Amino acid sequence: MAETSKPPSDVDMNFRQDTVVDKPTVAVDSNSTADHSKFEELKQPFSSGPEVTKACLKCHTEAGHQFMKNIHWTWNYQNEKTGQLLGKKHLVNTFCTNARGNEGMCAQCHAGYGWKDETFDFTNQENIDCVVCHDRSGTYYKTPPSKGNKACSIMFEGKQPIQWSKVAQSSGLPARENCGGCHFYGGGGDGVKHGDLDSSLIHPDKKLDVHMDEAGLNFTCTNCHVTKKHIWAGSRYDVLAKDTEGTGKPGQRRDVATCESCHGLQPHPNNSLSSIKLNNHTDRIACQTCHIPTIARGGVATKTDWDWRTAGKTKNGEGYKEKNYTQGNGEHRATYKSIKGDFKYAENLVPHYAWFNGQMDYTTIDTKFDPAKESVNINRYVGSASDGQSRIWPFKQMRTVQPYDKGNNTLVYMHLWGNDENAYWGNYDFGKAIKAGMEKNNLPYSGEYDFVETYSYWPITHMVAPKEDALTCNECHARKGRMENLKGFYMPGRDSNYWLDLLGILAIIGTVFGVLAHGLIRVVMNKKRA
Repeated sequence: MAETSKPPSDVDMNFRQDTVVDKPTVAVDSNSTADHSKFEELKQPFSSGPEVTKACLKCHTEAGHQFMKNIHWTWNYQNEKTGQLLGKKHLVNTFCTNARGNEGMCAQCHAGYGWKDETFDFTNQENIDCVVCHDRSGTYYKTPPSKGNKACSIMFEGKQPIQWSKVAQSSGLPARENCGGCHFYGGGGDGVKHGDLDSSLIHPDKKLDVHMDEAGLNFTCTNCHVTKKHIWAGSRYDVLAKDTEGTGKPGQRRDVATCESCHGLQPHPNNSLSSIKLNNHTDRIACQTCHIPTIARGGVATKTDWDWRTAGKTKNGEGYKEKNYTQGNGEHRATYKSIKGDFKYAENLVPHYAWFNGQMDYTTIDTKFDPAKESVNINRYVGSASDGQSRIWPFKQMRTVQPYDKGNNTLVYMHLWGNDENAYWGNYDFGKAIKAGMEKNNLPYSGEYDFVETYSYWPITHMVAPKEDALTCNECHARKGRMENLKGFYMPGRDSNYWLDLLGILAIIGTVFGVLAHGLIRVVMNKKRA
């Protein structure tokens, strides 16, 4: 009898990892002094997440207070350098456009229970979801706290009930699949957003990432994003683009997530001319630029282009999708979905390079722009070759064509998720969805919308390749090399300057002449001594 073939999966139906992990990673807390399966407090029959959290807080008495201060809980960040109010609670993005007003879907990746609208109580510690970070059984998943329409309901059908006692008793330190449950699926699917974060990093090999290599160092996220009182080192809102302190004294620093905090300011051994020259590059070039040659190379594609203008088409009155891209691991990706429009993907993608000093300027819901002049940068990296604070960094560039308020020249909040007549993921009516999204948040809306081209940039720092796969000199120092479009500085091998090139040629000729002359003098002197 012929084996029945498995239907192709559709990883774009997930907004976070909502299926069990077939093979949880090896527990990273094997030296723990606590076995949660032996705690009497956790052996009771729980019926909900808040009940588990209440039990957790009986022993971990300070955890709730600590957790409520981190951005995973608040989704709120005040940038002290620019004064901008950031965080998922506020920002517009180039993927599903906004979380504000769509908490029923987006809050699947909030570390809490029940956030479906503005009535959510951020002061109630029992609303904290402890197990989303600490479940080590691989069986925990999250579903939306509010209902969506039938176009989205398929994502949550046929799931087995969560075994709350089993999940609670399996608690341990977070592993890659815990953090990746959200961060691998950001933007609406596996690998969609970042390009250097996707499900291939749950069980990676050395070729994909030397640090997370399951048969090697087997790092978890918290090896670099070191945690102190539930506050994580490293944030895309406050990037340390040029670490000038190194490893610190003594040992690893706990407040940053930089390459230098482990590898120091001179990461290459000073035992050869080439290594010395590489160390001379570190003040101008980020480690990631050379050591992450391409992204999305674990068999999972990343999204590079999203066009909302084509969304809303139906067949026989129903939404549909077209899956015309098959990624490296054999899974099929949707290239069109009625609820979202058209997509493009890439694998083994060469990053976008730019001078970066760690500062990002964001286009917020209040920012006005002129769509007739140029595209809109949702977030703009800041830096230059001359400021002394920047280095060349790799980024994933994302292009989107998305709605904006044509009368006010601002971006918009769209009401996407919901089981009501105004939710776009059901009515396919941009006008209603935008009007509802803006009114819900007390924002002005002219009543006219159009579409504008936007770009966003995501700093690349994962999928570190083995040293033998790092970039070679001629991949950058070449006429059509990777740094072709970077301006404001002279790069040998890429740029041409008559007087500088002449000086270099004369220096080489002078060096050769000096060596020959020195050799000739030694020969003559030796003959005289003879």
